[in-house]
Amino acid sequence: MILTPFLLLVLSLFTSSHTQAPLESPPNILFLIADDWSYPHAGVYGDQVVRTPTFDRLAAEGALFTNAYTASPSCSPSRASILTGRYPHENESGGNLWSEWPAQYPTYVSLLEEMGYFTGLTRKGWGPGDFKISGLEHNPAGKSYSDFAEFLKNRPDGAPFTFWFGSSDPHREYIPNTGIQTGTKLEDVVVPGFFPDNDCVRNDILDYYFEIERFDRECGQLIAMLEQIGELDNTIIVMTSDNGMPFPRAKANLYDYGTRMPLAIRWPKKVKPGTVIHDFVSFVDFAPSFLDAAEKSPENMSGLSLWAFMDGESLDRDQVFLERERHANVRKGDLSFPMRAVRTQQFLYIWNPMPERNPAGDPSVHQSVGQYGDVDHSITKFLIMEMEGKTAADQPDYFSLAFGARPEEELYDVVSDPYQLNNLAAQSNFADIKKELRQQLLDWMEATGDPRFENPKSTYWDELRYTPDYQMKDTDVAKQIQDYRIKPPFGPDAKDGIPCQSSNNQ
Repeated sequence: MILTPFLLLVLSLFTSSHTQAPLESPPNILFLIADDWSYPHAGVYGDQVVRTPTFDRLAAEGALFTNAYTASPSCSPSRASILTGRYPHENESGGNLWSEWPAQYPTYVSLLEEMGYFTGLTRKGWGPGDFKISGLEHNPAGKSYSDFAEFLKNRPDGAPFTFWFGSSDPHREYIPNTGIQTGTKLEDVVVPGFFPDNDCVRNDILDYYFEIERFDRECGQLIAMLEQIGELDNTIIVMTSDNGMPFPRAKANLYDYGTRMPLAIRWPKKVKPGTVIHDFVSFVDFAPSFLDAAEKSPENMSGLSLWAFMDGESLDRDQVFLERERHANVRKGDLSFPMRAVRTQQFLYIWNPMPERNPAGDPSVHQSVGQYGDVDHSITKFLIMEMEGKTAADQPDYFSLAFGARPEEELYDVVSDPYQLNNLAAQSNFADIKKELRQQLLDWMEATGDPRFENPKSTYWDELRYTPDYQMKDTDVAKQIQDYRIKPPFGPDAKDGIPCQSSNNQ
């Protein structure tokens, strides 16, 4: 048989089409987000009490981050920044808790959906807040499913997916003694330096650990499903939290226990097992990273893609920027307590443009939560409230640290002062450092269009709608303390429980 030029061309095309490597499938994305979990509360970070085998596994098989920071230590603005790749003040109404969704900005979920991704979530997505008023049919994090199994069942054959698992752990309220009754011990707990160190505070932390462990177990179950369907290695798995632990001077604050987050990422295509990243990462980086993985260029996002960074390239980022506006509605007049900050490897500089306002909320309930309502109710909070004016000379003033007024500027050496207890802003020998960090912060605010750059006293976030409509009452703090009991599983006092010690008894 004589092959004509035409037949030779056809044969050549046929042969090449069968010898080329098949196109790679776009990666799936599994985003696992806790609610109120702080760094360093995971086994791989060195915590000797909390048990986090799933998180530790992801770190061992992927990358562990030691300097990952939420954009804001408050649920709604943090989650909005994850989805949009924009800082909270760039998200306008999305900069507040219990806000209205800023639908004018696309999310990585909506953009991937346009590319053919199947998207979904279970439990807590973006929020709390109102997305329906913005014209959305479902939560910005995806359409809601009862669980991951139902989502996978409904997934079209061969479609890449992005799934958001939003746990409610370790958000309060806690069932007292769930931690200690699993066998964890009060004496093993490391108490942060801004809490009084007594058994009831330690027991409260054990209950917080109990819910971290439950989140970790559930994440492990989702990962097992990926293994069962053979898609583990083609899935980007991110495990993190939205903001810090629900304790005084942590959640809703720009100190490390409010903003520094656990983070592990597994994706064998880009991330070598056992990678440890000490450089700064911000939550605004998630959206552009996910889009980059799907080969879509992000637009109008402030974050950076992390994948080249994982291969050893530098992000050229020597600091991370932090902020918050109105958390709960806890000041008369619906007022925010605005904060802006820059965190470097050695220093944390915080600017409080309205220091005349109460940082933790009014001492009596305004609308929501209760006294000092930017701090979630807990035995730790109530014990510290009882310490007002009772601090011993050799102890930190726990009440002032949690609830007291704050100056316009704060500066902390985070290396020598990891709990950020000693404000250096007024010390003359730190004047040059403070000036440099303040200028960095102002430059960032100007570059990102922060309204507080032009008008530090702006009332924009005060005037935005607070979506829930209820009126709460003050809590009987003395009764809460009186009723609290530690009930270990064994021992002579197990029946009635051990009452709280005096709040200032260390």
